[in-house]
Amino acid sequence: MHHDTHENQPNQSAKPVGLTPGQDAPISMEAIRAKLAASTGREYWRGLDEIAETEDFQLWLEDEFPNRSTLLQLDRRDFLKIMGASMAMAGLVGCRNLPQDKIVPYVKQPEEMTLGKPLIFATTATINGYGRGLLVSSREGRPVKLEGNPDHPASAFPGDGLKYGSSDAITQASLLELYDPDRLQNTTRDGNIATFADFLADAQAIITAAKADAGQPIRILTETVTSPTMAAQLKAIQTANPRVKWHQYEPVGNSIRLGAKLAFGEAVNTIYHFDKADRVLALDGDFFMNLPGSVRYSREYAHHRRVNKNKSTMSRLYAVESAPTLTGANADHRLRARASDIEAIARAILAMAEGKSDPAPAGTEGFLKACFEDLKSAGANALVVVGDGQPAIVHAIGHKINSALGVVGNTVTYIAPVETVADSEDHFASLKSLVTDMAAGSVKALFIFGANPAYTAPSDVEFAKALAKVPLRARIGNSVDETAKLCNWNVPTTHFLEAWGDIRAYDGTASVVQPLIMPLYEGHSTIEVLAGIFGKPLGGLDLVRNYWKAQNLDPNFEKAWEKWLNNGVIAGTAFPVKTVAASGAIPAATPVNTGLEIIFRNDPTVGDGRHANNGWLQELPKPITKLTWDNAAIISPKMAETSGYSQGDILEISAKNKSVKAPVWVQPGHPDNSISLHFGYGRESAGHTGDGVGFNAYKIWTSESPEVMSGATIRKTGDTYRLVTTQTQWAMEGRDMVRFKSLEKWKEEKQSEPLAEEPPAEEDGVPTMFDQTKEWSPGFVQWGMSIDMTTCIGCNACAVACQSENNIPVVGKEQVANGRHMNWIRIDRYYVTEASAGHTVDDPLTLFQPVPCMHCEKAPCEPVCPVGATVHSHEGLNQMVYNRCVGTRYCSNNCPYKVRRFNFLNWANHHETPVLKLLNNPDVTVRGRGVMEKCTYCTQRLSASRIEAKNKNEEYDGSGVMTACQQACPTHAISFGNISDPKSEVSKWKAEKANYGLLSELNTTPRTTYLERVNNPNPALEKA
Repeated sequence: MHHDTHENQPNQSAKPVGLTPGQDAPISMEAIRAKLAASTGREYWRGLDEIAETEDFQLWLEDEFPNRSTLLQLDRRDFLKIMGASMAMAGLVGCRNLPQDKIVPYVKQPEEMTLGKPLIFATTATINGYGRGLLVSSREGRPVKLEGNPDHPASAFPGDGLKYGSSDAITQASLLELYDPDRLQNTTRDGNIATFADFLADAQAIITAAKADAGQPIRILTETVTSPTMAAQLKAIQTANPRVKWHQYEPVGNSIRLGAKLAFGEAVNTIYHFDKADRVLALDGDFFMNLPGSVRYSREYAHHRRVNKNKSTMSRLYAVESAPTLTGANADHRLRARASDIEAIARAILAMAEGKSDPAPAGTEGFLKACFEDLKSAGANALVVVGDGQPAIVHAIGHKINSALGVVGNTVTYIAPVETVADSEDHFASLKSLVTDMAAGSVKALFIFGANPAYTAPSDVEFAKALAKVPLRARIGNSVDETAKLCNWNVPTTHFLEAWGDIRAYDGTASVVQPLIMPLYEGHSTIEVLAGIFGKPLGGLDLVRNYWKAQNLDPNFEKAWEKWLNNGVIAGTAFPVKTVAASGAIPAATPVNTGLEIIFRNDPTVGDGRHANNGWLQELPKPITKLTWDNAAIISPKMAETSGYSQGDILEISAKNKSVKAPVWVQPGHPDNSISLHFGYGRESAGHTGDGVGFNAYKIWTSESPEVMSGATIRKTGDTYRLVTTQTQWAMEGRDMVRFKSLEKWKEEKQSEPLAEEPPAEEDGVPTMFDQTKEWSPGFVQWGMSIDMTTCIGCNACAVACQSENNIPVVGKEQVANGRHMNWIRIDRYYVTEASAGHTVDDPLTLFQPVPCMHCEKAPCEPVCPVGATVHSHEGLNQMVYNRCVGTRYCSNNCPYKVRRFNFLNWANHHETPVLKLLNNPDVTVRGRGVMEKCTYCTQRLSASRIEAKNKNEEYDGSGVMTACQQACPTHAISFGNISDPKSEVSKWKAEKANYGLLSELNTTPRTTYLERVNNPNPALEKA
């Protein structure tokens, strides 16, 4: 596979877009359509280049040796020469001297610490301003793994009976940001190191002057604030200092707040209850990813979707969306629609609910009628969700639909705002007010807490220009980002694992944020900085304790405090349900845009840009596109076909006298005549990992049309850019790897024989290679895994959890392009086209399938290893002995699942960045160059559970242990345990009729099997 040498990789600066070599010959959509039209049945495919059989894809079919054909032309003597040299080099690599590090033992070991045994603490992460409960594993004083807190409402759902909390990819990856070597480490003034005391003296001097002079206003700018202590501080500061004004700004989510106020006449937060929702309609609403309660919602949704021997009912999901999302991919019925058309669609649904008439956009009538009738039949168990990519008016209509359907109080409830509001619920209005005052020269000091408006502000709000007129510009943040570079004071803040604080969850439940480690650098929490600037300096612990003691929640405060810290939740603090009426008048319909439109969304991995320097998230394939290390201008196949655009073509997109250059990504399922742009990229001051990656979509984004922009023009520049995706690096080769069926079909087959996990001992007169006799018995612990495809939503939480648990390195874009990404578990995304079911290349069905090591009982990798580095344990694990591996890669070549990873380079070399050593899990070997690695079923966790049972003198049955991917999964799609115990959950899953193994015809007898996906289509739309 050819690649260019200018692509981004960790710790390297990227070249500007447009300077990289081009792709292969353009993909012909006409040829793709003709090829699919020739098919008479169901076709599975991973990407457009797979159907088109591009040069890149053909190289992947030739495995990892693109020039294999030249080897095949060699005679036997030359072939042996090459192979002999390869074996000699393999021996040199395998026998190399590893770098040595000195270790220093404890002179006095802390009493509560046992070396080799983790300590578990409860705390709460702040994700986009809202709390998410965590249990943190600490090893010798350093946090090494994050898990969901089963007692926290944002991380668990009591109704599913599970005893563990879940998380998501961004929460899992937040651990890496603690050890980010690019964090701001010292207080600086004009780029020179200063002290925190110097900063406080400078700040307090100008505040004192402001009190004496009514003409010296002070401004504070924050992001979303849900911390009770910080909210109380800000209120007290403004009361004591009338010249201080607080502003608030987040680039995404503004429409949700304004839509609620438009519908109810007051600000409220919406709480959804997916466990009660039999029928769900999502209007551009990706509730799996983009809401403060997404992890909880995912668990509720999955609980209501799961089917098994004892449960044959499931909810039904409809999605109308302007860009492919996880919610749409998991929907039973999906309608692609331009973002500007969704208001008319929502009005049509509302008219039906109110018994009125409002015409739906052409071509949607049948879908909407069937959808509404289904919602109506569900009664109070229906639910309509509107996403943050739609304007306020659509949110208001959504609230009215839920009210008209009579679901309020059941699947939807309302509470008072969890977010503490500054000067306005409208964050754009708040930011504009601040910029107006700064531009007029009337702001004498601005204290910016965390926000990065020099990067995230709309292009029509000239924040950076106005900021230059403020005499004291102080940024309190974790890095020297775009905003920090414009400030004369920079004060480092702590990570949430380093400082005391508090935070509220999506439902108002409060938690104490307790630190797991002393600050690695000279950092202070935001509440400590506020106290130092505007009042008496206090430590974070005193500030939080003083606030909660004053709330008088418990007469025995000290006992209650200990309980709050232990549980990670302050009981009884969830906001009560609020009774509101959707009586607000809906404004007249917005004129429909018939021209090209652009929609803006947060990136599914790096968000609005705050995670751009996180290598785990940069390298994590996007859930739908599977792109890594880039964003793109996403368009539909039809738009690519009619406009002559190909994958990787660079377009210049212009609007409102602003322009940006972006490479094209052709995305099946995307609406026509529309372009999706994702924020979070094009950073200039993110850090070594994030600088210069992708393009900056904020450059053409405006506050007048933050959700949907019309009137833009596009121009093909003639340049091209290589976009890297992991999805088509392996081919299905026509094999039946992912399976799905309708609920009715599943019910019909429920009474039939189970799907065969392995073929019979003899088929068509040809004997199999292996004895089919099972080698285990109920007296032994035998490990196995089952993955439920119905509840897997493709969110990638398992992939990042595995990376964190197992010290998996980041390799960079260039190496990913070479097929050398190291993730031990990948989420394959498949498209399905079937003309009879209405699934076309423009609107295919989307399926996800997690693929870890199968731990084959008869593993093809084991007999070919010349040094016995890959072996089978007595508990059924396919193990890797790293010290034996000499890097021949025979095991990888022989693996039909392609789940093994090879260390081509010394990815884990931390000598230049020693702080990253603190990140490593000490129970897992940090692999060096030249060895193979793969999923181990988290064997270190299995060993720990075995040792614990032995220490307690208990019989070991394998219960209670969880793999990292299983524990992180927000939908409980993964079950793991002792398959020799018929009472274990994994054994029950494997006993289901829908259980099957991948490529079982190869006689590999995989220990990891799957439950085929079950969809619940509406018969009225099944063939629409």
